[in-house]
Amino acid sequence: MLAVFALIWIGLAIAPRYRSDWLLENLLVFAFVGLLAASFGRFQFSNFSYFLFTVFLVLHSYGAHYTYAETAFGFWLRDTLQLSRNPYDRIVHFAFGLLLTYPLRELAQRVLHLHRVWSYVVPFLLLLGMSAGYESIESWVARIVSPELGTAYLGTQGDEWDAQRDVDRAMTGALICLGLTWVGERVRSQARKRKERAA
Repeated sequence: MLAVFALIWIGLAIAPRYRSDWLLENLLVFAFVGLLAASFGRFQFSNFSYFLFTVFLVLHSYGAHYTYAETAFGFWLRDTLQLSRNPYDRIVHFAFGLLLTYPLRELAQRVLHLHRVWSYVVPFLLLLGMSAGYESIESWVARIVSPELGTAYLGTQGDEWDAQRDVDRAMTGALICLGLTWVGERVRSQARKRKERAA
C-alpha cells in the first residue's frame, strides 16, 4: 500500500497547479506518513486500517495537486449536481471522519484497552478534536508561512462558515463509520453464536 501511494503521490507531485500551495498541503502528508513509519516498530495497525489511511492520503494528494477548490472532479460534481461551489474539500473532510475513525478505534481498543461504549465514544471525540484542531492549525499555517496563499490553501470559496462545515462533515463521516462498525460487530457476533450452537 505504501508503494502504491508513493507512485500516486509522485504522479500528483508533477506540475501541481500551485507549487507553493502544494508544499503547504503536503506538510500533512509528510508528518502523517513519518509518524506511521516511526511508530511501526511499536504499534502496527490492521491491514484494513492501513488501507483506509492509503485511501485518505490519495484523496488528499489529489486535492493538493489542484488545490481543493479547483479539483477537476469537484468542478464536474458542481456542474452535474448544479451546486454553488466545488465540493471536493467537503468530500475529503467527510472522508477524514469516515476513513480515520476506524483506525482511531483500533488504537483505543489495543492501546487504551477501551471496550463497549467507550471504544466508540473516545475515537469519536478524538476525531472531532483532530478535525477542529486541523482547522485551527491550517489557519495559522496560512497566516504565518504564506499569507498570500491563504485563500487558495484554506479553500473557503467565500464561505464564512467553511471551517465549521468542514468539521461537521468530518463528524458525520465519523458517526457513519462507527454505526457501520457497530452493525458489523453485531453481525459477526451473531454469526459466531450460530456457529457455536451448531457445533
